[in-house]
Amino acid sequence: MAMPMELELKHVELRAGDQFKVQGRIMDEAERFQIDLGCDEDDLALHFNPRFNDDTDGTVLVCNSKIAGCWGDEKREIHNPLQRGSTFKIVLKLTGDMFEVEMPDGQEIQFPNREGLDIITYIRIKGDLKLTSFKIY
Repeated sequence: MAMPMELELKHVELRAGDQFKVQGRIMDEAERFQIDLGCDEDDLALHFNPRFNDDTDGTVLVCNSKIAGCWGDEKREIHNPLQRGSTFKIVLKLTGDMFEVEMPDGQEIQFPNREGLDIITYIRIKGDLKLTSFKIY
């Protein structure tokens, strides 16, 4: 399988009301990919992690946060509309006290802004996907 891609953006400014759109193609043999929003790699307000071969749940969407390098409690969503070998569009929205992730099938996943971050300055997209576009608006 090809090397996992990684895109890291630093010193960005995502605020409440902003949206971040990610489009791409999931690799045919994908295990997982992630979209992280926070301050840096050790402080993530949102870790969005679709997994295609999870030991516990098989195909699952996992959301979590990481504060000072320590993971919080995972939120696991068994309904995962993302599929290996398919194209996708995901829209992440910061509403203030909540993150909303809009999936390609219209499903919306909500995850609390546990750290209460007002401004997201770090974005990372990493894993078994080919990124075709991303847009902050």
